[in-house]
Amino acid sequence: MMHEHEKSDDAIVALKPANKAELSAAESGEPRAETEGNAGQQSTCRSQSRISVSQALERIRKVARERKKERFTALFHHLSVELLEEAFYELKENAAPGVDRLRWTDYETDLERKLEDLHSRLHRGAYRALPARRVYIPKPDGRQRPLAVAALEDKIVQRAVVALLNAIYEADFLGFSYGFRPGRGTHNALDALCVGIDSRKVSWILDADIQSFFDTVNQEWLIRFVEHRIGDRRIIRLIRKWLKAGVLEDGIVIVSDRGTGQGAVISPLLANIYLHYALDLWAERWRQREATGDMIIVRYADDFIVGFQHEGDARRFLNEMRERLQKFALTLHPEKTRLIEFGRFAAERCERRGLGRPETFNFLGFTFICGKTRAGKFQIKRKTRRDRMRAKLKTIKEEMWRRMHQPIPAQGKWLWHVVRGYFNYHAVPTNFRALVAFRTEIAKRWYRVLTRRSERTSLNWTQMKQLIDDWLPKPRILHPWPNKRVAVSYPR
Repeated sequence: MMHEHEKSDDAIVALKPANKAELSAAESGEPRAETEGNAGQQSTCRSQSRISVSQALERIRKVARERKKERFTALFHHLSVELLEEAFYELKENAAPGVDRLRWTDYETDLERKLEDLHSRLHRGAYRALPARRVYIPKPDGRQRPLAVAALEDKIVQRAVVALLNAIYEADFLGFSYGFRPGRGTHNALDALCVGIDSRKVSWILDADIQSFFDTVNQEWLIRFVEHRIGDRRIIRLIRKWLKAGVLEDGIVIVSDRGTGQGAVISPLLANIYLHYALDLWAERWRQREATGDMIIVRYADDFIVGFQHEGDARRFLNEMRERLQKFALTLHPEKTRLIEFGRFAAERCERRGLGRPETFNFLGFTFICGKTRAGKFQIKRKTRRDRMRAKLKTIKEEMWRRMHQPIPAQGKWLWHVVRGYFNYHAVPTNFRALVAFRTEIAKRWYRVLTRRSERTSLNWTQMKQLIDDWLPKPRILHPWPNKRVAVSYPR
């Protein structure tokens, strides 16, 4: 076995057999553009550092794929100045500052010296994690979602550690996990769910919601799960520092033994690791050993849908999953977790029992509906959630009034980006009417704002229609049908 002080230039990681953790070994499944003024100055160095970083990460991936039952005991030396630089340029330039009040553009000045200093503090043990700054953002239901905004240097180091851990865990995470993973996104999860329901014998849907997941994660269980693959004590100490740094709110630092700080750069990966061991591996074994019929699973972070052929399987799974999650300090939301009849035969069965249309369920901003094609065949229809659309329109309306006295071209340009961004996510097949409705509501609200700018305003609807045509993108479907994208993304 090679110790860290003995490793050669070619050594990537030291490995040892995985610890006897609670569970068996895992099974196999925004970048930022460069700042314009710096392109010529940094391009050569940046491209060289990218190559060296990507080569090191690829070697880690290779070892992770080939040796799935062993732990990585020497990862810390990969936290190089080059990796920290890559991590810095992956952060959002306009992100909110943490308690240090440092912004991205401030840190970029004399970046090389600052990163070398950060690297030095990391490797001699002088790096200290700062408390995250508590901020609240509105949720669609009117409540407030608490977020933890980390200090800039904490973000940089967390992003670098995420790059290292992603190289390992991407070999372990299962195929039905989609949230916050490289090369996967919400639309991959949505497509997989549609194809799964359509191609398998799914008649029941379990719409599950873990209550306050990011606030209730048990940190000791989390560290035990991480230690199943990571044996480098310095990486573990870093993660503990971030978990124990606490959150600054109203001048008081609150430290808890639960939660991962929703909004922190490292949190999504830690959440995936936690649910991989607490839920995914167990659910996959249950599907293989306990299910008597077809069963599908799609998980995006703490939001997941499970489909079943038989009601009995669904009810047994739900009861056993409750017990499973409780073991790891998690609970299902009693009001948001429900079992419904859904699928190609749901409409016929509901009609036979005099129950009307089958129930619908929500997932990642869409309502899933049992529908039919023009030819009368079963078709899953996805519509934008009404509550989410109302919340979005309310936010846009408030911003419109703030921009009331801007020139019309400035307002139009802003609205073009707003509508285009909305369409980029929501323009899926079967959702055309919702796109039309959204554009129409934006146009109405814009007209009200423009007609109230001044008593002398003489804008009529004909003129307004011309403005709408000039500035608001026309609705059209931008995403392919789910089966086509799944076939391209995951060819057999």
